[in-house]
Formats: sequence, C-alpha cells, structure tokens
Amino acid sequence: MTNHIGFIGHAERVPMSWSSLPPAVWVLVVARAVNRLGAFTLPFLAVVLTVELGATVSQAGLILTGFGLATIPSRLFGGHLADRIGRKWTIVAGLGGCAVAQLWIAASPGLWSAIPAVVLLGLAFEIYEPPSQAIIADVTGPADRPAAYGLLGAAMAVAAVAAGLLAAWLGQWDLRWLFVVDAATCLACAVLVGLALPGARRAQLNRAARAWRDRKLLLMLGVGTVFAVLYMEVLFGLPLTMLDEGVPASGVGIVLAVSALTQIAGQPLLRRLVLDDFQVMTVGYVLLAVGLLATGFAGSLSAFVVAAVVWSLGDLLLLGRALTIVSGLAPEHARGRYLATYGLSWGFATAVAPLAGSWLIEGVGSFGLWAICGLAAGGLAAVQPLLRCRLRKPD
Repeated sequence: MTNHIGFIGHAERVPMSWSSLPPAVWVLVVARAVNRLGAFTLPFLAVVLTVELGATVSQAGLILTGFGLATIPSRLFGGHLADRIGRKWTIVAGLGGCAVAQLWIAASPGLWSAIPAVVLLGLAFEIYEPPSQAIIADVTGPADRPAAYGLLGAAMAVAAVAAGLLAAWLGQWDLRWLFVVDAATCLACAVLVGLALPGARRAQLNRAARAWRDRKLLLMLGVGTVFAVLYMEVLFGLPLTMLDEGVPASGVGIVLAVSALTQIAGQPLLRRLVLDDFQVMTVGYVLLAVGLLATGFAGSLSAFVVAAVVWSLGDLLLLGRALTIVSGLAPEHARGRYLATYGLSWGFATAVAPLAGSWLIEGVGSFGLWAICGLAAGGLAAVQPLLRCRLRKPD
C-alpha cells in the first residue's frame, strides 16, 4: 500500500487563519456546535433509567455497558459509509439515527422499551465522527488542517460550556425533555449539513486500502490509545482526587470550565506555531506531563485550576495534530476508514481508564495515579522523534 505521507513531519508554510478556511469547514463547525449544544443527555441517562423507568443500579450499569460496546462498531460503520456513500449523507444518517433513539428513550413507557433505544443510540452515536473529520481533510491542505481541527475543537468547547448551563436549566423539569432537546439539535444539525454542505462524490471502495493492514496507522493507534487513556483518566480521576483533597463538588465544574476556556483562548497558538507536527506533539506531551504531575501535587482549588490550564494547553496541541497525521497516512478514498480506525482509541480508553484509574487509586493513591500518568505522558513525548522517523520511512 502506498500512503500519502510525503508531507508528514514538515511545516511547509504558515497555516491559514480561521477566516480563510473553506466554507465547508465553517458549515461543519456550526452544525457540530449546534449538535454539541444538545449533547448533555448521557450523564442523565442512568438517572432516567433508574428514577423514571425503574431500573436497578446494576441493571442501569449493564444497559450503559451495552451502549458503550455499541459505539465501537458505530465508528467503524461511519468510516465505511463515509467512503462508500459520501461524507455528507453519512453525517445526516448518523444524526438522524441519534435523533430517533433519543426520542424513543424520551417516549419509552417502561424499561423494556428503553433498552433497545439505548443500544440504537450507541450504534448511531459515533457514525458522524469519521466523515466529519474526513471532510476537513478533504477540503484543507496538510498545513491548514491543525487550524481547521482546532476551530472545530474550539466550537465544541464553547458549545459544551453552554450545554452545561442549558442542562442545568432544563433539569428542573422532567428529565425526558433533555432527550427531546438533544434530538432536536441532532435534527437541526442534520438539516444544516444536508442543505448547506456541498455534496461529495461517491467514493469507490478500494478493497486494497485496508486500514487494519497499515502498520503505520496501527502504530498511531497504539500511541493514540495511550493518550486517550490519559485524557479519560482526567475525566474519571480528577473528581475523585479533588473530593479526596476536600475541594467541594462545585470545584470540579469550575476546573472543567477553566479547561474548556483554556482550549478556546489558546486557539491562536495553533496558528502561530511553525514547528512540524511531531515537534508540536512533543511540546504538547511535555505540557500534558507537567499538568498531570501538578495535579498530583495539588491540594487546593487554585492549584487544580493552574494544573488544568497546563494540561489543557497540552490537549490543545495534541488533538488536532494527531488527526492531521492520520489523515495524511490515508489514501484519499479511504480517509473515513482510517480516521474511524484511529478513533477506536477512544473506545478502548473509555473501557480501560475507569478500571485502571480505580485500581491505581486503591493501590497507590491519587498521587500515584497522577505520577504514573505524568510519566506516561513524558514517555510519549520522548518517543515522538522515533515515531516521526518511522512514519516518514517508505513502505
């Protein structure tokens, strides 16, 4: 297989500004932000299953496990469809499926009806991710992709902050209305994409382009899975650590809001860097390592906030660059499948991080958890030069 990797590791020119990005990127960013504004239902799903529909805690756990398992084939299916029927209509289909599942959950008269709806939601939940990422790669050059992925990340972060406020307001009433609003945002996003996004030509599915046989992609998947586990450990372990240090639960929300705002405010940094992708990722992993180690030493809300600023800047540098590298590895007709395969790192991390985090907290304490995570991030920084050489080597 011949990969399109000639540009990997090079900073060919200064990336364009957001205002110069193609219209298709802006349509996608607006649509995804609208969708993210309503994506506040998952934290409430267990509450609806137990309080509204009478499930026991163990039953709710099993149902949510089913949801999580269903998201793994969902992403692969999205990548396959993106390369088969086109990016645009795959996004529309995925969002439509999410809307149907959300409305089904909201209207369920009992647990027996909600279970297949939750599984359907999992099967549709990740379909739109690979085509969304592939569209950005389709309409931008290698030097411009970090800015485009950064814009998408910033829009999602802003919408996430607004989504939390909207969820707090809607949560005063019947929680099922959260799912109705989420379904409405999915449909609004689907309509916007269907009407405003240019139609892409249907790709011919090249069976020779099999992502699972590309060793370079698998190498990125391995590294990306370690990063995803570290990212998910923050979401899982940070609240436990802060509560253990006597910081009130409201402090967790403050730290997560600061993290989102840091990623928004730091976006201009992405457009000023002229380092190559792997140099940027080395800096990102160093910042992540410092932030995670600082979390282990933190004992007050202000200290956790400072640590969050540091690791959030690391996340900012890492997320878009990894997608840029993977989209460069992929043949043009197989970008959806490549990005879907790489995206499995988040599915693996979602399954591994809670188990590993709880085991480490019980075994070595909160400080031990963050020390190990910091060392792992430092190790990822150290291997970036080797990864760069390996990915640039011809097959």
